[in-house]
Amino acid sequence: MKNVSLRLKMFIFSFVIVLFSIMTSGVMMIHNISGAFEKEFGARAIAIARTVAQLSDIQKTVGTNKGFEVIQPIAERIRLATDVDYIVIFDTDGVRYSHPSQSKVGTLFEGTDQNEALSQHEYISKGQGVQGFSIRAFVPILNVEGTKQVGVINVGILSPKWHLLFKYYRSDILISLFWGILIGLIGSVLIANHLKRQTLNLEPYEIARIVQERSSIMQAMDIGILATDAHGNVTFINRLARQYTHFFGNTTRLTELFDQTWLADDQLETHDNYRPLLMYDQMFLVRTFPMSINDRNAGYLIMMTDRKEAHMLAEELTGIRTLVDSLRAQHHEYMNRLHSIAGLIQLNRNEDALSLIIDEISDEEELTQNLRDKIHDYSIQGLLLGKYSRAKELGISLMIDDESYLDEYMTGFSSGDMVTIIGNLLDNSMEACLQKEIQDVSLLIQGTKHSLMIEVQDSGHGIIGPAQRIFEYGYSTKKREGHGIGLALVKQLVDSNKGTVHVKSEVDIGTTITIKAGMN
Repeated sequence: MKNVSLRLKMFIFSFVIVLFSIMTSGVMMIHNISGAFEKEFGARAIAIARTVAQLSDIQKTVGTNKGFEVIQPIAERIRLATDVDYIVIFDTDGVRYSHPSQSKVGTLFEGTDQNEALSQHEYISKGQGVQGFSIRAFVPILNVEGTKQVGVINVGILSPKWHLLFKYYRSDILISLFWGILIGLIGSVLIANHLKRQTLNLEPYEIARIVQERSSIMQAMDIGILATDAHGNVTFINRLARQYTHFFGNTTRLTELFDQTWLADDQLETHDNYRPLLMYDQMFLVRTFPMSINDRNAGYLIMMTDRKEAHMLAEELTGIRTLVDSLRAQHHEYMNRLHSIAGLIQLNRNEDALSLIIDEISDEEELTQNLRDKIHDYSIQGLLLGKYSRAKELGISLMIDDESYLDEYMTGFSSGDMVTIIGNLLDNSMEACLQKEIQDVSLLIQGTKHSLMIEVQDSGHGIIGPAQRIFEYGYSTKKREGHGIGLALVKQLVDSNKGTVHVKSEVDIGTTITIKAGMN
């Protein structure tokens, strides 16, 4: 029945259930009716037996030879008049004086339940007699004086057969069965239609297949995926998310899974952009999306990416971009130098041209060697050379402090993080100096495995308004597309590593941004 429709399944189940219920009820009803009949028959039988036991002809002749002639006709008349199945009278020796079958008269009573009646007890019993299973009343017969028991009268009524009772009540049972099945089928149709509407007209096997397919897709994806309901209970978590969160149970809450992180906030916000999250000494990039059903909150979808893996590609792309920017800036600067040298040679000022070449080579070699000695990462070296060339191109003096050094990346920061932080800080400082008469930018980097300090100072126009606003997504003093993101990324990277960002700014004097992490 794998691909049988929901309606047909409910028809079959309803039919079986109703049929079983009606038949069970019918059997119970017949059983109860049979019990009622037996109780009524017992009362009837004992009343008749008591009446017959009081007849003087019976009392006088039981146990005498005359009794065979007197008792049988009396018992038969009463049996026919009262519509009982048999009246058997026997003396204390068990000899029958009456019986519906004349041939049984004078024979011994057959049975095992008459002993109490021989002790002057009256009672009702059920037993198998000559004519079948019956309800039997036993009443002792006393002599006329009532001083001595002379016999026993046994009045029996055959119990109604079950098939006869069923035949008698067949019409009632069939009518109940018909209406029960009809109502059950109508109810099953209504329920099936309601369920079909609730399940978007999909059959159960179709829903199961879709759920299995979606689950397989989610499990196969190379990012961690979690889903919650409106109350913050985690309803789905794929294999990578379990690996990232170290959770391998069945049920949990989002606040318990991401305890002491921004994801544990009950008022979870939408983050279309990736946001850093530190868990178990590992950094992840997280995006959250609200889910709604019929315009009602249904929970959140959370996507987690291992930042280390993401940065393997990002750093590669960042290195190419940095190299391109550096080559472009250097190409532009070298073309200017070549034009200057060519002009001096044309003017026959060879000594000045030679002096210019020597100065340029000395400055370049000094900067390159300084970076090689103090900055132990080619990405940062390339970035700073490119920014230095870009600053010269813009007419800005970029000074890298002699106290700068970068031995290792602090735990939690990657090469891509450092490129993002330093690159964005220098870009913002150089843009702030473009409209100033004095255009100075200085950079200080001091980094080890356990601490990091970056300070960028410029002589720009300063920050108007609250300084911390420059770290908000979308906030920028430059009305051009693509701004308002860089410093927000810087702030998130620093915050995710429990660092601090300090801003000191004075209008028309300049701004100093200091980043510290791991420095207690």
